Amino acid sequence: MGIWNALFGGRQLSPEEEQKEQEAKKYDLLKYDGVKAMKIGQTDYAIRCFQEALKLNDSDLEVHDYLSQVLLRKGDLDGALEQLQSLLANFTGDKGPILERIAQIAYMKEDYDTMSQTCEQYIQLAPDAPQAYYLLHHSLLHKSNPVAAIAMLTKAIVLNPNFAVAYLSRAQILLGMGDLNAADDDASWLIEHVGAQEDVLLLKARIEARKGNTEQAIKLYDDLTEVNPFSIEAYRERGQLKFDSGDKAGAEADMQKVLELNPNQLANVSGDYSAEGIEHHVRQAYSAINPLGL
Repeated sequence: MGIWNALFGGRQLSPEEEQKEQEAKKYDLLKYDGVKAMKIGQTDYAIRCFQEALKLNDSDLEVHDYLSQVLLRKGDLDGALEQLQSLLANFTGDKGPILERIAQIAYMKEDYDTMSQTCEQYIQLAPDAPQAYYLLHHSLLHKSNPVAAIAMLTKAIVLNPNFAVAYLSRAQILLGMGDLNAADDDASWLIEHVGAQEDVLLLKARIEARKGNTEQAIKLYDDLTEVNPFSIEAYRERGQLKFDSGDKAGAEADMQKVLELNPNQLANVSGDYSAEGIEHHVRQAYSAINPLGL
């Protein structure tokens, strides 16, 4: 470098400047390799690249963001949260997406206090962001405040009338509270706007079962098993309805399917399923579970 500069009249770099230039090149290489590794799923190598890059330049917020993403993929929630908090403290643009990701990680960690604080900060920053209210409902629900959770979901729906997952969550809470008509209103909206998806069919079937519309509920469970033939909930809950309505053969078939999909699910009540008679075990199983999951 010194000879090249001397030949063309350039200023010769000092040793300190040479070192900084080399570090800058190393940094760029680490960042580039980290991004490339992240894109092709080489998570461990990407993490090492980004961590080494930050040792050289801790002020690059983009690298903090990249590192948070790969740490999250790795399952290192604390590490991902640390990177996002550093990003939040130094970022001068729209902090809403960062707060949203922090709240989501807090939810995964079951840290509902941090989740509440983050969502409230998000709402103060962006009061018209429906996702902020949706995320806050999770924390309120886990703090045994379903009424406030419903209020947050309603606010999210007002801000985004097509917020399907908010309708689904609100209907599930309403069903748990016994407000079948309000839950059914949300379920009907979902069927009209998003169609016969698995979660929607399960919700609607449970509502009809709670209303006493056994035939309609069973038909919905039938539809659900066509959408997802591995839905343990569908077989278990449909079997309960069949058993209660006197269809023991149908109940036995559904319980057999439950045990086939998850042999350990009812181990505490079924034992050796064929040894003592299938009807006896079905009766035991259905008396020991809450088929509606409420």
